[in-house]
Amino acid sequence: MRAKIVKVGIMSFKVFQKYTKAIASGKYKPQKNAPKIWFESVETCMQVLSTKNIELLKLIEKEKPASIEELSRISGRNKSNLSRTLKTFQRHQLVDLIEEDRRKKPVALATQFDIQVGRNMPAFMFDKDYISQQNEATC
Repeated sequence: MRAKIVKVGIMSFKVFQKYTKAIASGKYKPQKNAPKIWFESVETCMQVLSTKNIELLKLIEKEKPASIEELSRISGRNKSNLSRTLKTFQRHQLVDLIEEDRRKKPVALATQFDIQVGRNMPAFMFDKDYISQQNEATC
């Protein structure tokens, strides 16, 4: 099994808004190796990337189930709870749910994670002058 490593970043919603505005306005270009998936807090990240959930992603990668029903059988997890978890994974781009013969086939997009907290963020985002300019521009 080839490890699929995804960079995950954690930053508050306010800082994330500044980050995306800076990108959209052309004031900042993210580094090539910047995280593509973001969480608002360490707690939120750990809920989604719990040990149990990472084991589920690895099981999907290894067993390649043809449906959610099959994944429910091999994982021993209740289908409704499993569906909720898979939708959360899909929202965070960790799983793709491919429709085949009126079934949804889960495909793991990541099995290992490089979690970055406060690294590689442009200093101007934390500069009070920049923050004041952004607040004035939105008023």
